[in-house]
Amino acid sequence: MSLFQVDGWDLKERVIVGGVSEKSKAKKEKKRARNEERKALKTKRNEEEKEAASQAQEEYAEAQELEKEQPKKEEPVSKKRKVEDIPPIRVTSKLTPLQQKMMAKLSGSRFRWINEQLYTITSNDALELIKQQPALFDEYHQGFRSQVEGWPENPVDVFVNQIKLRGTTKQVNAPGGLPGLPTKKVVIADMGCGEAQLALDVNKMVAEYNLGNKKKLSKANAGNKRNGGPRSLEIKVHSFDLKKQNDRITVADIKNVPLPDQSCTIVIFCLALMGTNFLDFIKEANRLLVPNGELWIAEIKSRFTESTGGKVVKPEDLGTEFVNAVKMNGFFHKNTDNDNKMFTRFEFFKPSRGIMQERNEKLERRKKFIESKTEREEFNEKRNTKPEGEWLLKPCIYKRR
Repeated sequence: MSLFQVDGWDLKERVIVGGVSEKSKAKKEKKRARNEERKALKTKRNEEEKEAASQAQEEYAEAQELEKEQPKKEEPVSKKRKVEDIPPIRVTSKLTPLQQKMMAKLSGSRFRWINEQLYTITSNDALELIKQQPALFDEYHQGFRSQVEGWPENPVDVFVNQIKLRGTTKQVNAPGGLPGLPTKKVVIADMGCGEAQLALDVNKMVAEYNLGNKKKLSKANAGNKRNGGPRSLEIKVHSFDLKKQNDRITVADIKNVPLPDQSCTIVIFCLALMGTNFLDFIKEANRLLVPNGELWIAEIKSRFTESTGGKVVKPEDLGTEFVNAVKMNGFFHKNTDNDNKMFTRFEFFKPSRGIMQERNEKLERRKKFIESKTEREEFNEKRNTKPEGEWLLKPCIYKRR
């Protein structure tokens, strides 16, 4: 037995080298191998990210070179930051995860810029801006769709359901029914229609309703129709916006659309009061509507001045100043719906000439006894000092992230 041999300790199997056993050495080697493997994977990922970032930078530089080669355009209408300051979105067939993230940030920046422009310039300037750079319209609505996806409901769907409910359960021009022309035809002007989704949905709804009625009538005798049987529903939707995105849309500044006076029975502004001169849109609606025609408006709640400064506002009081402004442009207020978290809906109607004359006479009689400016005079003075887009409805500006 060796001098250093101890009972139960086999020197042949457990050799001590430099004070470390072979088992411990094997563990360390295994751990070192794992660390080297992780380091190699991390290095590979870093190289891929650098390559992706370099590729995105090259695409941006290429886009700038292409823009330089194009003929110079006129100076943009707005004196604010130009859209060229934000890189254009270039969609490629294959994008790495890093490129997709960069593209999303770029798209969000451009959407915020376009949105801010449309809210802080006049409708005429907005029309010129889109004429010069039509792609801005597409980018804006692409960003807007992603915003609306997180809402409890889309206001366009609410308006379509309202048209369906009132149009299919009541006769046109009857109490509770849709307002129509003497011929029972309903004519809708969708102002600032976007992609004209409302016209598409309403046309589909009318076609399905009339087809169902046709089947019902075919089973009944001809006299059933004369005795109050189901009738066909006729609705025409005119859609207006800054770009002809599809055949349903007519390009126009919505303060002056190509329709005759008193040719519509409903005018809709669905999140469309965007220009600093949006009261001009309300005046245009008054021109278009027949007596007893209706004005439907949906707007983001945060735009109303009553919601500023962290004030606690009762639901029925939200939009009061806005309602008064619309009334001063020849409308009577019917209803305000604040049930939705994101937007408020308003319904107004254009009174007949007799009702308006009676109202004006009351205001004149009141003026004789009160030695002060009328509400209308004060409002007009305020509007002449500052455009309504700066104080009546706040611009809907999204925060930069």
